[in-house]
Parts: sequence; structure tokens; C-alpha cells
Amino acid sequence: MNEENETFEEKLKKAEEILAKLDKDDVNLNESLKLHKQGKAVLDEARKMLENAKLSIEQVNE
Repeated sequence: MNEENETFEEKLKKAEEILAKLDKDDVNLNESLKLHKQGKAVLDEARKMLENAKLSIEQVNE
């Protein structure tokens, strides 16, 4: 699935998978940095989705 079309739940699952990889002892520094960057990007996208949902709800309630 295209990353732009991922649901909030899919983004959270992806973040959990990244975190699980980071928890492993066999991840080197470069891979850890790469995973951290990916995880941050995924969580930022999920956060934006939540903000958009919140704004939509607020607009409906006005």
C-alpha cells in the first residue's frame, strides 16, 4: 500500500514494528539511526492525521 494511503492504524503498526527492531541487540548504530528517523516520520504522519481528525470534529461541532 502507498504510504500516503495508509490508515492511522497502519501507521501505528509500522511504528510498533520499527520499535521492535530497535529493541533488538543486534542493530548497529547506522541502522538504529535510520530506524529512528523512519519511526519519527511515521509518528509525525500519524500525529498530523490525528490533528486533522480533531479539526474535522471541531468544525462539525460548530
